Amino acid sequence: MGQLRDRMEADLDLGGYSPCTRKIYVLYASQFAKHFHRSPAEMGENEVKAFLLHLVEVRQVSRETYRQARAALAFLYGITLKRPVEVEHLPVRRHPRRLPIVLSGTEVAQLLEAVRSDKYRMILMAMYGAGLRIREACELRPESIDAKRRLLRIRGKGQRERYTLLSDRLLQELRAYWRRQRPDGWLFPGRRFQLPLTGDAVRLVFKQALQATGIRKDVTPHVLRHSFATHLLETGTDVSVVQALLGHGSLRSTATYAHVRVANAANLRSPLDLLGTPAGRVLG
Repeated sequence: MGQLRDRMEADLDLGGYSPCTRKIYVLYASQFAKHFHRSPAEMGENEVKAFLLHLVEVRQVSRETYRQARAALAFLYGITLKRPVEVEHLPVRRHPRRLPIVLSGTEVAQLLEAVRSDKYRMILMAMYGAGLRIREACELRPESIDAKRRLLRIRGKGQRERYTLLSDRLLQELRAYWRRQRPDGWLFPGRRFQLPLTGDAVRLVFKQALQATGIRKDVTPHVLRHSFATHLLETGTDVSVVQALLGHGSLRSTATYAHVRVANAANLRSPLDLLGTPAGRVLG
C-alpha cells in the first residue's frame, strides 16, 4: 500500500487508537489490497463486499475477525481515503446470543491454587478480583493501585479509563508479591523487562492450570471476568454498578450476566411451587 499505508497509520495515531488496534486495521487493509492486487484507492464498495464475502465463505473466519476486517475497511475508506459512501452499507454480521460460561467460586479457588508461578497467579487473581481483561491485567503498574480508596485505575478498550474494585485480599497479595519480586515499571514484566507479560503467555499457564484441576468447561482466561460480574450480581450488586466496574459502554452488555445469574440460581422457586403456601399469599 506504500504511501496509503503511511497515511492510514498516521490517521490511526491521530485518532488515538491503541497499538493493537492500529496493527489489526493496517493488517486487514493490506490483506484487502493483496487479495485484488490493486491499491484500495482504485477500488470501492463492490470490492470491499467481495473481500468480506471471501472472508466468510472461503476463509470461514469468526464473527470477531469479520467485525475487525469490516471496521478496518470502514476506517480506510471513511477516514483515510475520505470516501465514506463506499462503506456506508456494509452488513453487520448477525450471530445468536450465547450466554457466557462462568466458573463457580470453588472452581476459581481451585484454578488459582493450581498456578505455581507467583506472577501468573497474581495476574489471574487480579482478573477475577477486579473484573479485568487479560491485557488490562498484564499492563498493571504500581501507580494503578489506589490503596487508600481500595480502587484500581484501569485503561481499557479505546483508551477509556475507569476505576474498579481493589479487594483487601488482592491488595495484600499484591503487596506481598511486590516485596518478593520488586518489579520495576510493569507489575508483571515479560522476559524483556521493558515490556509487560503477553496475553499468550497467560493463556498457556491458564490452560495448564485448567487441566491440572480437571475442570471440564471450555473456557479461556476471560472466564474470570465473566465470573467476577456474575458473582457480583449473585451477591446483590446492582447491575449499573457492575457495568461501571467492567467499563461497559452499554447496560445491554452487562445485562447478559443477569441472564447467567438467573440460569444459575438454583435456590429460586417457581410461582407454581408457592401456590397454596404462606409464601404464596403475596401472589393474591
